[in-house]
Amino acid sequence: MTPRPRKLIALTLGAVLTACATPASSVRPSVMPIEEALVDNAGVLIYVKSVGHGPPLVIVHGGPGASHDYLLPNLYQLASSYRLIFIDERGSGRSPRLEDTKQYTVEKMADDVEAVRTALQLGKIALLGHSYGGVVVQAYAFKYQANLSHLILASTFSSTRQLNEALARMKRAMPSDRRARLEALEKAGLFGKGEIWEHGRYTDEYAKLAWGVAYFPALYGARPDPNYDPLEGNTKNSWELYRQMWGSHGEFVVDGNLKEVEWVERLPEIKVPTLILVGDHDQSDPAMSREMNAKIAGSKLIVLQSSGHMTFVDQPDLFARSIREFVR
Repeated sequence: MTPRPRKLIALTLGAVLTACATPASSVRPSVMPIEEALVDNAGVLIYVKSVGHGPPLVIVHGGPGASHDYLLPNLYQLASSYRLIFIDERGSGRSPRLEDTKQYTVEKMADDVEAVRTALQLGKIALLGHSYGGVVVQAYAFKYQANLSHLILASTFSSTRQLNEALARMKRAMPSDRRARLEALEKAGLFGKGEIWEHGRYTDEYAKLAWGVAYFPALYGARPDPNYDPLEGNTKNSWELYRQMWGSHGEFVVDGNLKEVEWVERLPEIKVPTLILVGDHDQSDPAMSREMNAKIAGSKLIVLQSSGHMTFVDQPDLFARSIREFVR
């Protein structure tokens, strides 16, 4: 069956981001437009936000099942140098859910990135993936390398087995009483609890223990977020997608279809200029980034000090400067 052609569906243009003028400066304030669109990839709608001017820098968020929102406003400072293209992956954020959850795969999300590149007529792109998004952009590089100018892998992994080992270490580092309670909840089953609308997600108690007690130390370093709420992911995550890809046995073992990600030996296939960014106590163990650096010839590794998984929050200026210096 011939797939339907890709179409670009424009939404109402919303706002503009106005740069602040320096007092007593002769430099005029500049305006960076914010535009929204939907890309139709053979019936799968992908939400896209474009910000700023310049060469395209396409940005893929983590999760799986989050949205581009957590990257904002920190990454906006790159909009003075690039046209930032934020993508909400299929079934995530402002991209509509899919009825067939088997359509949630890394390869199909990489194909969606290519659909966006084609529909927006971007030509060669610099491509940045954070966390799970880094897995998607690796898959893109394996399949569509000719369309890349630069690849940026931020706080990510190439082996689910190694990620599971890192998650197990995080779990062991929890206070013993909290870990015992978390494991009791896991043993009792994490889903189907509470009110009917809560059945498909974690209980609030488990979310606080996993995303709060266990994860928080590995998320932030220099600038812990006082507004961080582990329950936010419990209500804003795309749960059908998350359980298909991550699995249903808790935060510390990935046993969904992400198990297929064992790409360490494929990394030498990547020949484009590659930057690897990771926090010094990142949830994605820096040892994984060092191995990626060793496997991708000519790649550059930057370990951001006093930083966890949210490197762009802990070290925003260094994060942005590293990308600007790399993508020229």
